[in-house]
This record gives sequence, C-alpha cells and structure tokens, in this order.
Amino acid sequence: MQQIHLQQTLPQVFADLNSITSDVWHKDVLLQKGELTLIEAASGTGKSSLCSYIYGYRNDYQGIINFDNNNISNLHTKEWTHLRRTSLSMLFQDLRLFEELSALDNIRIKNKLTKYKKKKEILQLFERLGLADKTHTKVSKLSFGQQQRVAFIRSLCQPFDFIFLDEPVSHLDEVNSSTISEILLEEATNRQAGVIVTSIGKHLDLPYNQVLKL
Repeated sequence: MQQIHLQQTLPQVFADLNSITSDVWHKDVLLQKGELTLIEAASGTGKSSLCSYIYGYRNDYQGIINFDNNNISNLHTKEWTHLRRTSLSMLFQDLRLFEELSALDNIRIKNKLTKYKKKKEILQLFERLGLADKTHTKVSKLSFGQQQRVAFIRSLCQPFDFIFLDEPVSHLDEVNSSTISEILLEEATNRQAGVIVTSIGKHLDLPYNQVLKL
C-alpha cells in the first residue's frame, strides 16, 4: 500500500454541526508511505475514531477513505485480515493487551502469527525500553507506562506499510519517549513505512513531514 486518501471524511456524529475547523475532517488528506504525520487534537474531536475508521473497526462516517485506489467500504473480512497482518499496524490508546498473560507472552501471540521478529530482536527491544526484568511479569502488574511500551513492541512484530500510534507516550517520561522515537524512526526507515501519530498534547519527537490539526 502506497497511500491512504481521506476524501471529505467526517464522523456521522459531527454531521449536524454548523461548522468544523479541522485539517482532516471534510478535507482532502493524503497519508503517504514513507512519510511521518502528526495529528494534533483536543479531546473529543474524533482522534481515536479516525484510527478505528482506517483500521476498519468502525464505519460510522461520511465521505470516502481509500487505500491506494480502493474504497475501504468495499473490503471484505478476508481482505481486512490480510491488510492488518501485512500492511497496517495499530497501537490503540487503550492498548488491548491480555492482562492475565506476561509481557513477553503478549508479544509471542502476535509474533507467532507473523513470524516477523526473532526472539533475540524482541528481547533487545525489551532491553532498550527498560523492560528487561519485566518479560515474565503479568501485564496486570505493570504500570500503564510499562504497558504502553509492551504494546509498542507488539506493534512492531509484523510487516506494515503504515503504523498508527494513538497517544503512544501519554504516560511515559522523556527518556522512554525518546527511546520509542528512536526505535520507531529506525523501523520506519528500514521498512520505508508511513507513520501516523496522534496526540492531545505530549507527542513523539520525530521529523514530521506534516502536522495536521484535528
């Protein structure tokens, strides 16, 4: 996949509003493979909704979203499954980890499906993100910031053309935020992937190609 094209896209819940000031909603927006985009938003402006639309979890919007030249409203379940395994990675704001499993087991479940990362590479990511001693700790025993880092590692354990990160550093200090930025930039560069980061304030420090106000 080379681009994601939003054409006059708008959440249906906003349809009755008289006016909307946004760089995204009701606009023509291109997200290109290989480029980095920051979407800045106030709470309640549809930031997480946008991620869910693009990932195919929700379809309560007006307008069109195209992957290359394909309208995503026409995609079938098997096509979505293929896209989520090969082209789209998503780090949701609510993380969606299995709390009863260990940090490492959460990664193994994903990596067993994709066979994308070697165990050595995964353990190196745990090390870089200050989680080397937490691999066998249940996720329910980790702080939210630690859980964010586990979910981030999981998001890298698959091929992707685009990766979306919804408020990925909301509970992280500057050191861990900086490390995530470094790792993400390395991965995106190696894969020539597009990166889309959403934020309501604190965000990853990256050389963004465009900054959009939601």
